[in-house]
Order: sequence, then C-alpha cells, then structure tokens
Amino acid sequence: MKQESLQQARQSLAIERDEIQNVLDTLDPAAFGRAVDVLARVPRIMTCASGTSGIAAKKFAHSLCCIERGAMFMPPCEAVHGGLGALKREDALVMVSRGGKTAELLPVIDVCRKRGATLIAVTENLDSPLARAADIVLALHIGRESDKHNIMATSSFMATVALFDALLAALIEETGYEREMFALIHPGGAVGNLLNKEQAPC
Repeated sequence: MKQESLQQARQSLAIERDEIQNVLDTLDPAAFGRAVDVLARVPRIMTCASGTSGIAAKKFAHSLCCIERGAMFMPPCEAVHGGLGALKREDALVMVSRGGKTAELLPVIDVCRKRGATLIAVTENLDSPLARAADIVLALHIGRESDKHNIMATSSFMATVALFDALLAALIEETGYEREMFALIHPGGAVGNLLNKEQAPC
C-alpha cells in the first residue's frame, strides 16, 4: 500500500469522527425531544429513503423492531406502488434526504400529508420540500464527506446512523425497554444465547 493511501484512510477516520461530533454539537434538543415523543407513542413507524440514506433508514427500522416499536422500511419505488397503504393517520413516517428534494420522495411526502401521518424529516436542506412539509425536522450539518473527492456518501451516512442510534438510545430510556424484553425476541445468535442464559432459572 502506498503511504498516501494510508494517509487518506487516516484522514477518512478523522473526518468521520469530527462529523459525528458535529451531530452532537448541533443537536436541537426541542426537535429531538418531539421526535422521541412521537416515536414512543405511535403504533407504527415507516422509514423511507433512497440510496445510502435508504440503508441507514432500513437499519433504523430494524433497530426499532428490536425494541418492540412496530416499524418497517419502505423503499420509495414500493411506496408509490401501493406500499403507502400501510401508513395511517396515527402513524409516523421518518424520511431521510440530505438535499430534501429527491424526486422519488416527493410523491411519498404528498401522500403522507394527505394521510395525516406525522412526518419526521432528517435533512441538511432546511429550505427543501421535505423540510417545509415536515412536522419535525432533525437537521444534519455535514461539513464534508471523508473521501478525497468529497463525493461518496461516507461521513454523511455515519452522521445519519449516529443520529438514528441516538434516537434509539433515547427511546429505550423513554419506553422503559429492558434487557430481558430484548432476550425474548432475540433467541438467535451469540447475543441471544448470552441473554437467554442470563434469563434461565438456576
């Protein structure tokens, strides 16, 4: 490996570290608190995003299921072909778009508003169609991506995941979710074995 390659790798790690610190430094407690209140209360949560943001949104939906919040990831292409039938007035839609104007998300926003569901936006563009339509905006402030060309969804992805993990941590506390509850719904793998051994009678 070239020395320059190692230098780029170290720089990538440093940039991503700084961008996650920026999530902490710029967190809006009022907006974050409203999002937690909604996500702790609603019967169903749908997440929706495209591309790399979609990967983060899908991971968040899975994490919500792991703490027994009814959640599902809806790809935009499926959403506009009937998938939005799962979204009801009493539900919440969490949508991620850094620019807030991704074309395939605009019809989803429109249906969400017509349905009357709560729209939670995660975006950097506070003057975007997504931000303007949202009930709650969780703002991202991304300085740069971590690759040398500043074009790959790298530090922006990590910042989004970190924000979602922060919501998850808050929801675990807010809903009183306990370790033994997770053991019941996670019987598989090393984590499941460990947790269920802890719960087994002596």
